[in-house]
Amino acid sequence: MISYETSQNMISLLSIGNVRSERIFLSSALGRILAEDIVASEDYPLYPTSAMDGYAIVHSDLESSETLMIRGDNPAGADEVGRVTSGACIKTFTGSLMPKGSDTLIPIENVQVEGEQIRIVKQVSCGFAVRPVGESYRKGEILISKGAKIGFAEIGVLAGINRVMIRVAQRPRVAIIATGSEILDIGEESRHAGQIRSSNSYTLQALVDTLGGESVQMGIVGDDKAAIMERFEEALHSSDIIVSTGGVSVGDYDFVKHIVPKLGAEVIFKGVNIKPGQHVMVAQRGEKFIISLPGFAYSSTVTFILYAAPLIARMLGVENPYDVIEATLKVPFAKRSNKSEFTACNLSFVDGRYWVDFEGKKTGSSAILTNLLGNTGLMICGEEDGDLEAGTLVRVIKL
Repeated sequence: MISYETSQNMISLLSIGNVRSERIFLSSALGRILAEDIVASEDYPLYPTSAMDGYAIVHSDLESSETLMIRGDNPAGADEVGRVTSGACIKTFTGSLMPKGSDTLIPIENVQVEGEQIRIVKQVSCGFAVRPVGESYRKGEILISKGAKIGFAEIGVLAGINRVMIRVAQRPRVAIIATGSEILDIGEESRHAGQIRSSNSYTLQALVDTLGGESVQMGIVGDDKAAIMERFEEALHSSDIIVSTGGVSVGDYDFVKHIVPKLGAEVIFKGVNIKPGQHVMVAQRGEKFIISLPGFAYSSTVTFILYAAPLIARMLGVENPYDVIEATLKVPFAKRSNKSEFTACNLSFVDGRYWVDFEGKKTGSSAILTNLLGNTGLMICGEEDGDLEAGTLVRVIKL
C-alpha cells in the first residue's frame, strides 16, 4: 500500500483540465463558486453622502454662531441637492448626497429647531456623519476574488454594483452508487436481519452538495458483476466523478475493484496505508474519475473527505475543501496501528487556541458514523506517530 502523503500527492497531480464556468443570474448565485474577480468600476460612494438624518453645515460656522438658517430640505434621491453657504444649513437625510459647500452633518438630536433656524446644542467634529468618496471601495479594487463562495454578503455587494449576471464555476456532477446485496434503501421494508440501511448514499450526497457539486443518486446495485458494470457505464456518461461504496475489499463478492479496470479506466492507486479506508481506489477514464470507497459508514465518509472532496474542489477552482488546523490534545491518545489514522474528535476553541478531546466518541469498527455528530474534526496521526500525551500539538481536518 502507498502512504497517505503519496496518495494525496497523486490526487493533486491528476489532470482535471480547466475549470468550466457559466454565467447565471445573481438571484441564483447563492452558494456557487465565483469564476471571475469582481472589480469595482468606480468609487463608492461616488460623491460625499450623508450617513445620518441631520443638517448639512459648514463646520467653521460652529466657531462663530450657535444658530443657522434652514435653507430647505435635501431628501435621499433628490435631483437637486442645493448649496450651503456660511450661516445657513440644509436639512439632509440618510443616504442623500451632501449639498455643495457643506463639509459636515450635524445630527437632528444635536440641534433645536426654532422656526426657520436651528440652534446648536452639541457640536461635532469636521466631517462628522459624512461618507467620503470611496469609503466602501475605490475604482479598480478587487471586491470579491475568484474562487470565493458566494454568501449573503457577496450577493449584497454584487447587487450594489448592478451585476445582473455573474460567472461561476460549473458544478461537477458526482454520481453516487451503493453496491451490495445487503443494502436496503430508506423507506424500504426490511425482509431479514442481514439487511442494512443505505446511509452512505445520503451522507455522500450531503457532502457533495455542501462542497458545491451536483449530486446524482444512481441507486443501489446488488452483488452482480454485469449489473454493477452497467450502472458504472451509465454514470460515466452522465457525470464527472463516480463515487461508489462497497466492493473494494478482499471478499468473494467485492466486485468493484475488478470491474473498474474492465471499464477502460486507469487505476491511479488501489490501497493506502490509512485507517479507516485502506482499500480505497482512485481511477481515471479520460476526463472522468472513479473513486471507490469502502462500505462501512465512517470509513466511506472519511475517505470521501480525503479523496473525493479535493477533486470536487479543484473542479470548482477551490484550493482546499477543508482547513487543516493545529490543536492541542486535552487528553492522552493511544494510536491503534502503524497506519496514518483519522480519528473523529471533539473540537473546541478556548483562550485563543483549538483543543481536542474524545468525550463520547466510541472505539470500535469503522462503521460508527455517530462519532461525526457535533462539532467534530478528524485528528491526523502519521504512520510514524505513536501514542500521544496530553498537551501534544496535533493536526486536525476541521469539518
